[in-house]
Amino acid sequence: MTWAKAQSYCRAHHTDLASVRNVTENQKIRALTAVGHWTWIGLFRDSWKWSDGSNSSFRFWKNGQPDNKNGTCVAADFSQSGTWEDWPCDMERAFICYGPVVSASKKVMKVKFENKKNLDLNDPAVMEAMLKQLKQKLRAQGLDDNIKLSWRKQADGKVFHKEDKKTNKRRRKREEL
Repeated sequence: MTWAKAQSYCRAHHTDLASVRNVTENQKIRALTAVGHWTWIGLFRDSWKWSDGSNSSFRFWKNGQPDNKNGTCVAADFSQSGTWEDWPCDMERAFICYGPVVSASKKVMKVKFENKKNLDLNDPAVMEAMLKQLKQKLRAQGLDDNIKLSWRKQADGKVFHKEDKKTNKRRRKREEL
């Protein structure tokens, strides 16, 4: 598509053409793009602004670019290292959009298991199987497929510790008083 059509498509179906704020983001876009293709990004010449209005000053121009001869839109050259060139906006190119940023949250939960089969709960295979079962139960309750579960190791390198029933009885008694 032309740059303007690509921008319209991105704005209608996603958020906008991709703004590239650092080398890592440029590399991510490169990984999504077919080798040897020029790809529209959201930079355009109006003092070289990002189409989504972001204020990133990151630039990854090819040597001699922008030459301000060819055009007022920018394509990244993924036949090279993803460096940028200015091009006429009416050229048809592949393009890359981005969507809304999904915030990730991290929650720490304390779980208690009853070990009826006397398994070694600190065995990596057992811990992996338990995580798999927990993830299936969370999915069944409607949680996102992108959920990631992990165990937190204690200072001694173990995740699970056998509960001391005497200490817990004393603790419950104190709580009752």
